[in-house]
Amino acid sequence: MIIAIFFGLIAGLIAGFALNITYPTEYSFYVTMALLAALDSLIGAARAHLEDKYNGIIFITGFLCNAVLAGLLTLAGDKLGIPLYYAAIFVFGGRLFNNLAVIRRLCIDKILEKKDKI
Repeated sequence: MIIAIFFGLIAGLIAGFALNITYPTEYSFYVTMALLAALDSLIGAARAHLEDKYNGIIFITGFLCNAVLAGLLTLAGDKLGIPLYYAAIFVFGGRLFNNLAVIRRLCIDKILEKKDKI
């Protein structure tokens, strides 16, 4: 999984620098929310993988649902004049920190298990 993430990151960086893609500044909140939702899904998938609970269908549907939810919150907030994107930042950001904390504990536990075996 680490190798796939590495190659995906490299391919994304190459595509990002090679293609000159721009978007209007009024879409910046939408892009930000999409990136936050994507990061939440990726970190959640890494956690599930470390816990041996990973399921590709759950990852893809969660990725799409998170992106749609973040986009709809941002759009509804724009239409109502209320910054609803704060809700997405709060929820996805909180989940990111929670998942990273669990990943850190799982990695430390695996390292300590290996030391105990030696």
